This record gives sequence, structure tokens and C-alpha cells, in this order.
Amino acid sequence: MGRGALGRGSRQPDCPVLKPPSFLSVFAALAGALLCAGCGAGDDEPVRVNAIGSAREFAAPLTHIDTRAGQIMLAATARGLVSVDADGTVVPALAQRWIVVDEGKSYIFRLRRARWADGARVDAREVKRLLQARLRAGVRQDPYGPLASVKQIIAMTDDVLELRLTTARPNFLAALAVPEMAIARGTGGTGPYRKRKDEAGGADLWRLLPLDALGHVDEEAEQRAVRLLRAERAARAIVRFREGDADLMLGGTVAELPYVSIAGVRDGFVRFDPVQGLFGLAVARDSVMLKDASVRRAMAMAIDRTALVSKFAVARWKIAEQIVPQQLNLPHLPTPPDWAVLSMERRRVLARDVVSRWRLQHGNAPFVLSISLPKGPGLEILFHALRDQYAQTGVVLIRKEKGADLALIDEVAPYDSVSWYLGRLSCARGVHCDERAEELLRESLKATGMAERLEMLGQAEPLIVEHEGFIPLAMPVRWSLVRGRLDGFAPSPRAVHPLDRLMK
Repeated sequence: MGRGALGRGSRQPDCPVLKPPSFLSVFAALAGALLCAGCGAGDDEPVRVNAIGSAREFAAPLTHIDTRAGQIMLAATARGLVSVDADGTVVPALAQRWIVVDEGKSYIFRLRRARWADGARVDAREVKRLLQARLRAGVRQDPYGPLASVKQIIAMTDDVLELRLTTARPNFLAALAVPEMAIARGTGGTGPYRKRKDEAGGADLWRLLPLDALGHVDEEAEQRAVRLLRAERAARAIVRFREGDADLMLGGTVAELPYVSIAGVRDGFVRFDPVQGLFGLAVARDSVMLKDASVRRAMAMAIDRTALVSKFAVARWKIAEQIVPQQLNLPHLPTPPDWAVLSMERRRVLARDVVSRWRLQHGNAPFVLSISLPKGPGLEILFHALRDQYAQTGVVLIRKEKGADLALIDEVAPYDSVSWYLGRLSCARGVHCDERAEELLRESLKATGMAERLEMLGQAEPLIVEHEGFIPLAMPVRWSLVRGRLDGFAPSPRAVHPLDRLMK
């Protein structure tokens, strides 16, 4: 039951920070702080949490498990066998303890005494059935990760469950601990909270009530152990926090970050998570414009990433030119693209030549590239910055909701292994891919030993880099707004913030 290892050659990444404000903005912030010194609820009242999202995502988190708000509500009301603490440590959840046997190929979990939301006792046989469904969904998202090695789930007794693997996977518990692996019925999960509509606070406010050791709602719990949750669009959530009507706001990404400055929220309230993962542009598998490898290479090298991130009020935002940020468990250092050694000026000249040749071959037609981006002012900034940079190489960049040549991937790595990065950019995930690399990824699942599997992943990684089916831009950005009187909040390498650790 140890920590999820960062892996060989890895280290905790630095957190981004907001760029220093001007003197006038500091003065205004201090004045606002003095005026608002008495704002907000008392310390003996529930912790008020806002999440960026929608009311329907909170109401049906299983249906909306791919959303930030859905994951926040699901983590609060349903447990997986294990979960992670804010610092990335794997901790007991629905399973109170476990043992690992058969050289890492068998995990035996003893379930805690727990009840479903309707009061029924939790039984290992039902957990098995629900877990099988969650595993199928998990493998679709992470096709070559540790969960893909589960070959059998056995309910040994009413409260003992065994997961058998085809081969040992060091990151198995960390993969099992992601919010999407929470086990729940349609009516809800096993806590740590039960959710109830807070009628006094409006239709979109939920009251989360803590559970006692037997899985019942703890009617004797202090008010400060209760959580009041609301999901709403980013601008409204940020203003609500600014006005002192929330203690915590969760779910921030680069898309919503400009709202913080627009709303005049003090920089000291903004907390960034030291996350790693993928933030960049995936080439559509059926893209006509980018079917040629030389064109994909030109589009990747044409972007000045340092200039791109400078458009945002974020210091220490780390750019990315390679798909794997650190060595992790690769048998060699991450492979940089071959153009990384060239100057920006030289890269632009080469990209311009490729675009010119394409236009000559197509009757001098304009080179029009389409991109799909979610909504949000941060992504408006990103689009305009990319459009202006691509224009310098003769590319016309336009936005398109569906069927675009490029689509944004903005995801935090759920555990530290090259298998997640390569799997996310594989044919199985619908990204423009290299079939030779895909075959190596498929064979890696059949490997009987760790060394053999890592060797295959090590062979696949440079092929995926060379194929240029993904254009890395930077590390993902995840942030929250946290009021100073709230204890228990900590920056998280997984952007996970357990609500039961918070205290006013």
C-alpha cells in the first residue's frame, strides 16, 4: 500500500504560477481584500465548493464521468477499490486492505463494511459485476495500460475480491485509483458522502453528508464536516468565489484561466497543480490535409511554443516538443523530434517550403487547415496565437466543430508510465498513427516480463514521435481557487482534491 512511484528519471514538475501583477492591480486587490474581510460563511458552517461544469453533470455523475464536474461528484459519493490522496499516494477506499501475490499477478482486496446509497450492504459479487463494466470503459480510454492486463475477477467471499493479471504491472494500483474507476450503482456509491438536494439553496445546490463507520449518514456530524456543492459555468463560479460565496472552486484549465483576471480575483487565491500529461493537437486519422508525413512534420515544427505560452498570464508554464515529458519507465531517454535542434527561423523556412510545394501540386490552392477546440477564452487566445503563427508559413487556420484536421488533447496523466502516453496517441484511440508502433503496443500486452514489455514500448516510442500524429505544445494546466481559511487543500500531481480532507 505504498506510494505511486514517479518512475526512473522522473521528478515532481514545477507548478505554473500567475505572472506578477502590476502595482495598480496589487493596490486594487488589497483594497478589495479589506472591503471583503468580513465576507463569506463562518468557520462552523459547511465547506462550500463550486465546480466548473453543469448541474446535470452533478446530478448524474456516472453518465458524465468524462467531465470534470462528473468526476468531482463521483469521487465524493462513490469509492473505487483504492483511490489517491492529493499528493498521489494510493490509499484504501472501498477496499480496506489488500495483498499482492503470485509475483505481482494477483491482487486480493478485502472490502470494508459499506452500504450503497439505498442502504443495501455491499457484496463482493455485485462489486465484481460493476467493476467489470468500469474496467471495460477504462481499457477503452487506456488501451495499453495496466487495466488491460486484468484477465479475471473472482468474488472469493462476500467481502474478498481477487483481480488476476496476465502479467505484473507496477502501476496497476495507480491506474485502478483514478476517479473513473469508482464503483457505483445507478442510485449512487458508497461514500465518503451521500448527496441530497439542498432545497433552501436552489435546484442546483447539493448537500454532501458524511457517513459513519457503518456506512450510514452521520446525523451527529458537525456542520463543518458537510459539503455544499454546486456546478456551474466558469465565469459564474469564479465571480461567486470572488464575492465570498464559495470556499473552493475546482476544475480550472487553461480554457477558463483568463476569467480570473477579468473577474479581478486576487492571485493569492489561485493554486496550480504540478501535473504532467498531454496538451497539444492530435491529427485526425482521416485528415486529407495531413495525410503526408512531411506536411505533419512541417505543422509541428512551425509552432514557436515559447511565444505561444507567453500569450497567457502564466509563468513557468513548461512547453513540450516531445510526447513523453520525462524518462519515466522508458529504457532510454525520451525521443525528441528531429527538428528540435533547429532554430525557430530555420524551422519556419522549412515549413514554408513544404506548404509552397503543396500549393504548387494543388493548382496554387490555399492551404486551409481546420482545428477543433472546446469553448473558453483561454482557447480563443490559443486559436488566435496558432492562427497567426501558421499564417507565417502560408497556412490558413480555421475553427471547425466536427471533422477537423486537428483536435485538442488536454489530459493529465493518471499515473507515471510511458504506456499511458503511447496508448493515448495510438490507433486504438483514433489518432493518426503508425501501424508498426501499434503492433508493438499490442505485443507489449502479451509480454510475460517487465523488461520485455518496456523494450517493446521503447521501440514504439520513437516511431510514434517520427509519425507526428500528435503536435505537443506544453504541459496541461490545472488550477483551483482556494480561500485562505480552508485547510487540507494541497496541490496535486493528478489534479485530485478529496473533499473529505478539507477543513475550515
